Amino acid sequence: MTANPRLEQLTFFASRPHPCGYLAGRNTVNLFMNPDAPLDTALYSHLADFGFRRSGNHIYRPHCPQCQACMPMRIPVHTFQPNRAQRRTLKANQGMQATLQPAAFNEEHFALYRHYMASRHPGGSMDDPSPGRYMDFLNSPWSETLFTEFHHQNQLMAVSVLDVLPQGLSAVYTFFDPAFAAHSPGRHSVLWAIGEAQRRGLNYLYLGYWVGASAKMHYKQEYRPLELLHDGQWQCFSRGEPLPDTE
Repeated sequence: MTANPRLEQLTFFASRPHPCGYLAGRNTVNLFMNPDAPLDTALYSHLADFGFRRSGNHIYRPHCPQCQACMPMRIPVHTFQPNRAQRRTLKANQGMQATLQPAAFNEEHFALYRHYMASRHPGGSMDDPSPGRYMDFLNSPWSETLFTEFHHQNQLMAVSVLDVLPQGLSAVYTFFDPAFAAHSPGRHSVLWAIGEAQRRGLNYLYLGYWVGASAKMHYKQEYRPLELLHDGQWQCFSRGEPLPDTE
């Protein structure tokens, strides 16, 4: 990772401990970049290589004093090879239409998002969002963000939100119509994003964090080879290699 003088001038703040979304019964602390600092895609791309993520306009990464379970993850797209299940997903969705849209409020997207949250995450903080909260979560004023629509027989099946960085794409969030669960829309959106990064000549798809002890993160290990940021270095894991669990 190349040094960037701008990184040395940044200020970061630790959040108060709050319940962990990955490991039950634990608290987590996040390290946030000063939200008043000027941001752009170039700076965020450097922060992404140090494991930071974007949620709305906030840049953060886990910073728990007694736990190192969350490891930043990315897929080197030019060496990625789909496994048998992924090839089946690609074949089953051959007729799927993917359309890139600018990051702007869309009533159809918002209705799908509300339906997804009410079905998959009832009672959560975004179960019944307002349009403003919805866009504040997915978009930011400085990022190059795209909303990818996936249509099946002219019906909106899923929306995948991606940030475009100089070295790769960063997956922000994906939501879909639960009625299309048999089409594996989550897996399909990741496979499509890998292909889109390849088409753009980019090197990586950033896929959030790997948490070995969290069952809902296990799907990420099927994308091989993958790289994890561990002890300050990106380490590559090929198919069949066990991933570290540092809880």
